[in-house]
Amino acid sequence: MIKVYICPKCGWMRTVSRRKNVECYKCGEQEMFQVKLTYDKYSEMTLKEREDYSDSWLYIHLRNLKEQNV
Repeated sequence: MIKVYICPKCGWMRTVSRRKNVECYKCGEQEMFQVKLTYDKYSEMTLKEREDYSDSWLYIHLRNLKEQNV
């Protein structure tokens, strides 16, 4: 099963099939997070839709981190 991961630092997304420890090749972040997006849905998305998804994911998760640190 192919899984979709996102970098919490830069928002870059990548797909992997077997690896559990996924690093970002764009910024070097050592731990990417698996998203709830299926590979089928991801593969049907346009580049713009992927960018929007990434921006939304970063906004939500960075906001949650800031709230936890307050």
